[in-house]
Amino acid sequence: MASGMSKTQLIRLLAEKNEMTRGQVVQFMDMLVATAYKEAKNSFTLPGLGKLVLVNRKARMGRNPATGEAIKIPAKKVVKFRVAKACKDAILGPSKKK
Repeated sequence: MASGMSKTQLIRLLAEKNEMTRGQVVQFMDMLVATAYKEAKNSFTLPGLGKLVLVNRKARMGRNPATGEAIKIPAKKVVKFRVAKACKDAILGPSKKK
């Protein structure tokens, strides 16, 4: 099974392509991640990649898979990542409309 690029491989690639040291790339990535965490409450966008958003989920009824018993699932906040159209098109190819 093919695996994705590791953090070390990503850092090495970015350092080579941008003529930066690995330390500078790590520092930049850490700052980007910290900013994304801090700003996700108001939504954080990485242009061309996607957006982190905070979503309120409503309470709902569910089922215990082991017993089949109906259970109440409480409302909660979740973080979602919405992929940008440009990213989808770059990976999947342009979408065809009927």
